[in-house]
Amino acid sequence: MPKVLVSDKLSKSALKVFVDKGIIVDFEPDIGRNEKALIDRIGAYDGLAIRSATNVTASVLKYAHRLKVIGRAGIGVDNIDKSEASKKGIIIMNTPFGNMITTAEHAIAMMFAVARQIPEANTSTHAGKWEKSKFMGVELNNKTVGVIGVGNIGTIFCERARSLKMKVIAYDPFLSEEKAKHLNVEKVELDNLLSSSDFITLHVPLTDQTKNIIGRESIKKLKKGVRIVNCARGGLVDEQALADAIEDGHVAGAAFDVFSVEPAIKSPLFNIPNVICTPHLGAATVEAQENVAIQIAEQISDYLLTGAVSNALNMPSINAEEARVMSPWLKLTNHLGKFIGQLTEEPIKSINILYDGKVSSMNLEAFNCSVIWGIIRASNPDVNMVSAPLIAKDRGIRVSTTTQDKSGVFEAYIKVKVITETMERSVAGTVFSDNKPRFIQIKGINIDAEVGRYMLYTTNTDTPGIIGILGKTMSDNGVNIANFTLGRASAGGEAIALLYADLPITEEIAHNVLKTGVFNQVRALNFDVE
Repeated sequence: MPKVLVSDKLSKSALKVFVDKGIIVDFEPDIGRNEKALIDRIGAYDGLAIRSATNVTASVLKYAHRLKVIGRAGIGVDNIDKSEASKKGIIIMNTPFGNMITTAEHAIAMMFAVARQIPEANTSTHAGKWEKSKFMGVELNNKTVGVIGVGNIGTIFCERARSLKMKVIAYDPFLSEEKAKHLNVEKVELDNLLSSSDFITLHVPLTDQTKNIIGRESIKKLKKGVRIVNCARGGLVDEQALADAIEDGHVAGAAFDVFSVEPAIKSPLFNIPNVICTPHLGAATVEAQENVAIQIAEQISDYLLTGAVSNALNMPSINAEEARVMSPWLKLTNHLGKFIGQLTEEPIKSINILYDGKVSSMNLEAFNCSVIWGIIRASNPDVNMVSAPLIAKDRGIRVSTTTQDKSGVFEAYIKVKVITETMERSVAGTVFSDNKPRFIQIKGINIDAEVGRYMLYTTNTDTPGIIGILGKTMSDNGVNIANFTLGRASAGGEAIALLYADLPITEEIAHNVLKTGVFNQVRALNFDVE
């Protein structure tokens, strides 16, 4: 019988799910905080159910000889060494939709609280004071709230804010006009949102693009008297810069549930009047905790008993026989998607995936999910194989597939094309006999390129001296070129290059390459390769 260790606090209802399905479950809610104790015990279990307190490190996984699945009751999996788990063939599952309403409601509550200074007024009144004139608030009615990020939680927030008779404006590069119209919100650029909003709330993941999206420079653009709410991720706001702006009187207040360092023992925002701080309570309701606990117990049980995979972050939903044949092609589809996702910064209207040759008879649904996952996770690392198609649908992205018999020199290939308001972009790839994915065409230009972990992609007009300029610029920036692949449409026409590096190529280095003036596009790329 399968055995599961529960190393964090899960409800009795969740434990009952395991028992009712015939799985042996050991409930040790404190062991997750003790790495040595977890190491001593983990080797005896097929499944591990956790929340945020358990750190599943590489050291723990080293001794997880039987472990097949790790289930996180919640969204974030930063406490799991995903790379090491994947190398050991351990599936990582989460529950991406269990606490959406709870988190959106907490943001609404925080907005109310900062608008009316409720926590400080409460403390004052409990102290026997009656400082009625000190705590003058503002109404939410007819105020403009700027929503940064209109994914699942942001959408729920917009709906609640509209019911409060607020004007809702939204910044989200992937928000379609159709969805904005449906939500009755106005889609705007970030600078417009910053300068027009009475309240601002953030609902985006933390990425290189969103880190300090409200920083010292953007704070200067804020409307005087604005109030900031962050119940999404620490690091989206420069806490010191915001604290300075509040003390200067430019920002009227803030309400934060998340911090750049957690547990947040100290923060520049602490002990500032009209700044409300809560200890990451966004998902902390009885209903949400119960929902995600039961859901993860069911997912782990189903996988251990039947092999069914749900909400996995590192494995598609396919059966064992399919996995053997499809594995290298699944890697390819994800690389193709991630290539396009890292190059496309504007909203995608449609995705077309062409399957040529023998690959057209495989599990195309899994391939489609893998492509979409690759595209979307470039901007949203919290997305997984299951949630990616739902997010694409929610964004109004049309997904279509085309199949055809073998049409060329390759036994099979896959081509992905995306269409935005202003352009089309395509990339094609295949898998050779060594089972390694390769790019064979980019922007209609034939190329033969392996997928590297750290790459630089450039486009330019085919003229003499380009390679020398690129090589010198990389050398000047301390980058060792491991490999190099070129392609061109015609002599003197459009040309592309893929450069391989041993270490990540920073955005600063990519910008320095672009500043040479000879390239049309330069983009640093990262891929998950073994």
